[in-house]
Amino acid sequence: MGITPGGNNKLDQMMGGCGGGRCADCHDHGFGKKLLFTLVGILMVYGVFYVGTLISNNLKEHEFIGKADRMERTVVINGFGKVNGKNDIAMTTIGYSNTDKDVAKAQAENKKVMDQVYMELKQMGIEEKDLQSNYNVYPEYNYTQDKGQELKGYRVSNSLTIKIRDLSKISNILGLAGKYGATEVNGLSFTIDDTENLKAQAREKALADAKAKALKMGQSLGVRLGSVISYSEYEGGSEYPYAVKYMDAASGMGGAAPAAVSGGSMDVSMNVSVVYEILQ
Repeated sequence: MGITPGGNNKLDQMMGGCGGGRCADCHDHGFGKKLLFTLVGILMVYGVFYVGTLISNNLKEHEFIGKADRMERTVVINGFGKVNGKNDIAMTTIGYSNTDKDVAKAQAENKKVMDQVYMELKQMGIEEKDLQSNYNVYPEYNYTQDKGQELKGYRVSNSLTIKIRDLSKISNILGLAGKYGATEVNGLSFTIDDTENLKAQAREKALADAKAKALKMGQSLGVRLGSVISYSEYEGGSEYPYAVKYMDAASGMGGAAPAAVSGGSMDVSMNVSVVYEILQ
């Protein structure tokens, strides 16, 4: 039997070979198919995720159809509480102001007066923490058309702000101004030294007020109120009901303190704002 030209190609095909020197072409063709299958697989995976996301979003939209947003289903209730406390401390300021062209002399004179006030306050039992000094030195000028601006002298101003914890000492402390020639007493005011306990009591009253209002509002609206979503508070205004100016009409300073002074009381108030969740 003769072998015709090209017969070996059929034999190669039957044996699974490429034949004819085309093995490289077959290799490239197989690699292309693999790459194509890989790309199709990746696209299918992305397609599955995309369809799943669309279905999930549609389900969520269907779930909230006809329902208000959760944060919109709330109600704000305000409450107020106030307590009254007796004033337990007094505040006053005693000072001396003088002028001299010699600044050192002005300072020395001022120091002499205020040192006497300070030392007697210490003897009365006023603690260092309850005394606060305010000291200033500045030039003063006169102005005339002939000479223009002319130095008048240096003014020294020195004052002590005093916190009086023992109210029975008020009269004696105010009397120091006239005793040593101090030129300034800015007044007398009363307050409560530590208001934290009163604030706590006012807060409890405010919260009870808010809770009562919430129950009443829920009944009126026909809904149930759930948990507290948020809470805020701010302190109300404080009242200082007593202030005394200790002055004498002739000299500007009294020679003796008032016979009796009443400290009075002060209101401490608290405002609260409570946001409740509305339940069906």
